Amino acid sequence: MGTSTPIGGKDTGAGAGPDSPSRRTTGAVWFALALVYVVWGSTYLGIRIVVQTMPPFLSAGARFITAGLVLAGIVAWRYGPSALRITAAQARSLVLVGLLLVLGGNGLVVLAETSIPSGLAALLVASVPMWVVVLRAATGDRPPLRTLAGVLVGLAGLAVLTSPGLSGEVHLGGVLLVLGAALLWSLGSFSAGRLPMPDNPFTGSAYQMLAGGAAGVVVGLLRGEQRGLDVGAFSTSSWVALGYLVLIGSVVGFTAYAWLLQAAPLSLVATYAYVNPVVAVALGALILDEPLTLPIVLGGAIVVAAVGVIVSTERRKK
Repeated sequence: MGTSTPIGGKDTGAGAGPDSPSRRTTGAVWFALALVYVVWGSTYLGIRIVVQTMPPFLSAGARFITAGLVLAGIVAWRYGPSALRITAAQARSLVLVGLLLVLGGNGLVVLAETSIPSGLAALLVASVPMWVVVLRAATGDRPPLRTLAGVLVGLAGLAVLTSPGLSGEVHLGGVLLVLGAALLWSLGSFSAGRLPMPDNPFTGSAYQMLAGGAAGVVVGLLRGEQRGLDVGAFSTSSWVALGYLVLIGSVVGFTAYAWLLQAAPLSLVATYAYVNPVVAVALGALILDEPLTLPIVLGGAIVVAAVGVIVSTERRKK
């Protein structure tokens, strides 16, 4: 999972409109988009490998604290130390959004992947744009009928995806955890566009990662994940996956995404929402031999199609 969403969020581009002619689809844009597709799609696989031998919240907390420090260092080097200065109001907003996105949205996914396949988790998380639309409607916005239709279709897809948990094929608790994560991620994404935030998106993301990562460590300690912890028992695969999540998943992935928000049409950038789960399912099946059952294939196809409708409609009206 990334750290923001273009659906219902702020336009962080400077000067050019979301789909203005100045935002051309160049080779660099396609390269950055491919990075977001593959990198963020692969994070679900990385998480699944990490939790095979590492505790969920402690590993996730370490991931985001490290990534936040690296990103803060990059901001200070690229823009100067003053770029890390924030107001008290911005600090409160960043902590809140960091808790919703990193601790709630990502942390619950990490915990869930101790019991459910990475591909299923990714498909359930793909519902985030749907929940953002629901939140907008609940606060007085009036989404187009086509968007609402996409939400209804997507909910039907979620019902199909949830059926393996109800039938006992996978752990129902894991499925419910991911649905809760998607709701919290949606709430964090929705709130981020309405709270005071730093002008530099990299600054905001660094503080969100640090706040959410620190909270993840606290939750891990409260859950007793440190009891009987044997670092020597962590597999090489888990260490490599954790390093990948820190440097590639968090730092490189978000850097590419933030650059795309300023350089490419948002209608194109938003396609990550329904490409990432496809990448995740494919990688899970190829590398971890995760089963492609009928509910996962059918429900996933419905959810991805619904998200595609929502994203295309939302971008067209802006």
